[in-house]
Amino acid sequence: MKHLLKLADLSREEILSILNLADQLKYERKNGIFTHHLQGKKLGMIFQKSSTRTRVSFETGMYELGGYGLFLSNRDLQIGRGEPVEDTARVLSRYLDGIMIRTFEQKEVEDLAKYGTIPVINGLTDYCHPCQVLADLMTIRERKGSFRGLKLCFVGDGNNMANSLMVGAIKTGMKFSIACPEGYEPDAALTAWAKAEGDFTLTRSPEEAAKDADVMYTDVWASMGQEGEKAKRERAFAGFCVDKKVMAAAKPDAMVLHCLPAHRGEEITAEVFEAHADEIFEEAENRLHAQKAVLVKLLK
Repeated sequence: MKHLLKLADLSREEILSILNLADQLKYERKNGIFTHHLQGKKLGMIFQKSSTRTRVSFETGMYELGGYGLFLSNRDLQIGRGEPVEDTARVLSRYLDGIMIRTFEQKEVEDLAKYGTIPVINGLTDYCHPCQVLADLMTIRERKGSFRGLKLCFVGDGNNMANSLMVGAIKTGMKFSIACPEGYEPDAALTAWAKAEGDFTLTRSPEEAAKDADVMYTDVWASMGQEGEKAKRERAFAGFCVDKKVMAAAKPDAMVLHCLPAHRGEEITAEVFEAHADEIFEEAENRLHAQKAVLVKLLK
């Protein structure tokens, strides 16, 4: 494992190895143990999209591991003024030990890895969100004990979260179902892969997708950069809400996850969100532990 560009690049064994280390690091933190695995290491954190959890968790994680996280906004870098990404990659590789980037195009992440000589971590693109799904998988295993026999259901837009959840679920042996409106399906190539490699269902009915689900998941209807489509998407996604009716189709002990921020009353009701708030905010905390594990794997 040289980079974390997308979950599809990782084997099942590599994913489980990250999760096992994340569990260990979480246990140590809870007990006041901080091992400086990355003493003196420097992580450049490029943000072309705003963030709460990604910035705070990576910066905190580097500090707790003994390293330093350098925040680099789009306004601070020449890449924001048109410098080619291949030049940025080669310059930063001479200063830093790793790069985390949160941006729009997956190609930009891939090019950083191609032209640079240091590990690159995808903090989010429009195509996928591997760091979030590692935290999701960590949370599911904590709560359910293992992935064996579980069904993960996603209701909403076939966006970067749906793409990465699909891969994470199939690679760890879970069933995966998704309910989305026509025209809002996840990536076609990933869908074909999921159908060939695992137990995959795509439907227009949230209740059908949720049937016997162990884990329910949803995300906002309009992601960053899609604000201009808000009204159109509200019409398209009417009925694609994780509410009491949808939850009734899932197993009685089904957990609910959300990558946040959540728009109560849209993709999830306030009632369902608050009933599962402990799971959702444990999931948010696990961003820190899962990403620390990735950092140790790549930078140590």
